[in-house]
Amino acid sequence: MSIEIHFDIPLVAALALREKQIQQNYRPIIAVHKWFARRPGTLFRALVLAEFGDAPLADIYFCTNDFKGRTVADPFMGGGTPLVEANRVGCDVIGFDINPMAAWIVREAIENLDVDAYQEEATRLLSKLRAEIGDLYLTDCPLYGDVDVPVKYFLWVKTIDCESCGKSIDLFPGYLVSKDSRHPKNVLVCPCCGELNEVDDRREPGACRSCNQRLHLNGPAGRGRCACSHCGHENCYPRAEDGPPCHRLFAIEYYNPHRKAGHKGRFFKKPDEKDLARVAAAQDRWRRARARFIPDERILSGDETDRLQRWGYSQYRQMFNARQLLGLELSSRLVSKVEDPRVRHALATNLSDLLRYQNMLCRYDTWALKSLDIFSVHGFPVGLVQCESNLLGIVNDSGKNVGSGGWTNIIEKYTRAKRYCDAPFEVQRRGSRNLQVQIAGERIGERHDGGGRRRVEIRCADATAVTLNPKSIDAVFTDPPYFGNVQYGELMDFLYVWLRRLVGSDAEGFDRLSTRATEELTGNVTRGRGIEHFTEGLARVYTSMARALKPGAPLAFTYHHNKLEAYFAVGVAILDSGLTCSASLPCPAEMGGSIHIHGTASSIVDTVFVCRDRGHAPRQWLFESSDQLAAIVERDLAQIASAGRQPTTGDTRCIIYGHLTRMAVWKLRKGWDRSLPTAKKLERFAQALTRLADPDEVLGQLESGKRAAAPVGPLFATVESNERARDAAAF
Repeated sequence: MSIEIHFDIPLVAALALREKQIQQNYRPIIAVHKWFARRPGTLFRALVLAEFGDAPLADIYFCTNDFKGRTVADPFMGGGTPLVEANRVGCDVIGFDINPMAAWIVREAIENLDVDAYQEEATRLLSKLRAEIGDLYLTDCPLYGDVDVPVKYFLWVKTIDCESCGKSIDLFPGYLVSKDSRHPKNVLVCPCCGELNEVDDRREPGACRSCNQRLHLNGPAGRGRCACSHCGHENCYPRAEDGPPCHRLFAIEYYNPHRKAGHKGRFFKKPDEKDLARVAAAQDRWRRARARFIPDERILSGDETDRLQRWGYSQYRQMFNARQLLGLELSSRLVSKVEDPRVRHALATNLSDLLRYQNMLCRYDTWALKSLDIFSVHGFPVGLVQCESNLLGIVNDSGKNVGSGGWTNIIEKYTRAKRYCDAPFEVQRRGSRNLQVQIAGERIGERHDGGGRRRVEIRCADATAVTLNPKSIDAVFTDPPYFGNVQYGELMDFLYVWLRRLVGSDAEGFDRLSTRATEELTGNVTRGRGIEHFTEGLARVYTSMARALKPGAPLAFTYHHNKLEAYFAVGVAILDSGLTCSASLPCPAEMGGSIHIHGTASSIVDTVFVCRDRGHAPRQWLFESSDQLAAIVERDLAQIASAGRQPTTGDTRCIIYGHLTRMAVWKLRKGWDRSLPTAKKLERFAQALTRLADPDEVLGQLESGKRAAAPVGPLFATVESNERARDAAAF
């Protein structure tokens, strides 16, 4: 069996689309720890089953599968999705990544854990934290008079001193705290007295209920300038020379368990004297604390981190306020004392993941009314209004979490993730309902259900630096970096400097001061890494994997990019490896509403490239002209649409690019000279690809509704092989 024959585009696309809407419901395993741009687990499960299974994909997808004795490798494991899916169905797995955080996260995901022992220790940790710092996360309810109710979020605004009069001014870009979506009314801050006002119309908010001054929606700060509210002088920001920015607490969203049932909407308040006293108390306690686990590493220059330096941040510890630092230091001390090393590592992983919400770069979503973690846009966005979440978390009488960003949230997600390892399931659509289907006999971990151990080899290493036995791997499934995409090393350093303090240097790769490496394949202006660097790195890895693959075994990987030039690197890497491309299959792999792509021209559809040294490709995928390519793409679009995704122009363009890349590899693989300079190889590939068809012309044909027939006669079969297969072209 093979992916080319059994991959079911409508089935997999429908599963992937639903998974990416609420991925933690379909694949709870991803909640072990944050990683970036995770592809759907359903996609990689489908690839594994299509390759190794002995029946149509629809017949075996929701059934128990066991491919014991098969070995799957992933040279760019990142968050580990391909390895987790292969491990779950009994395969031995080998994974590589040069980022030590990736290796740590994948080990945490796959390694067995006594969940009950973990929960007991997590409960003890929370109890001790509440006793130590629980009072810092309480407030009084001015609406009903209840005292000591828990705070969900503290909202802070950045401040600067006026260059003219020296007085402190707030850098408000706007005064809206909450929209009238999940709260009955709009909530605005008064620019004069700071009182919170609930209004019906944001455009005509009226006067403040406290000081009777006019309310405004728009604030004075924007585009690096802010007029002083005292003297009118126009100030510039940020000011790196002044050091990290200062903040002022201006609003609180709290939770009142005594009144929630009879109260409409959320609970908001302006901080009172007791709230400000708690801030001062946290600062005083932090000044007197002797930090043992707070990192003092400096922020290295980089494409993303340079933004932090422009705002005056020079050390990672400066990105937290005193209350956060106090809570994180105490948390680290408690985790370090846990005797069971496996449980200690689990809680250390939790703390690392918690950092995403416990910093002064988190923002408050005025529509969803929740904290947005620091990596919600895959970068370091420095806003003017920041959100501090309750470090402990809040659990209501029903045992459910209220709000986000606290220990209780992280513990709940991690527990669910590890229980999923022991009892994985799939979510099947039946009519209008989603049903959870338990898959008995499958599990994630080193051990089989019936005893014995599976090989799980996770390495923090460049895949080309590790020697794999020739012809020993049954498949390579991977999701490589996309050129010019997320700066994984720069972002992960924010978490790594903390985890390294807690774990020490025993973990592989943790002897390094930074997760960054010269071998990273993302484009990076600061480090001078361009398309040639990306091409050469990808080619080295694919060549190494090709040597390790058994004859006819696949190297299958996902890819998409908005620019055609980024596909030239992929084509050259495949050709340099000595493989050819037998399939380019479309599959949705992103959530359309993702913050980092919403409203852009980005595609959510990946191409799955399937590469082998021998095999067959269906004739219906071969083309010689723009018309024939348009017919192939039209079929793909129809299958994606039948799954519930109305393809966008960006989706269509990426599908076109995928097929062009596949065919250019077909055209060039005989006589390919891998010894040529990289620039020359990229040029040669570009010429071959553009001779096949003009992508814009194909796109225009599809959008205009023109139809064309795909070729049915032999093409590569007559060129590449003496065999005459009726339905497939051999290679």
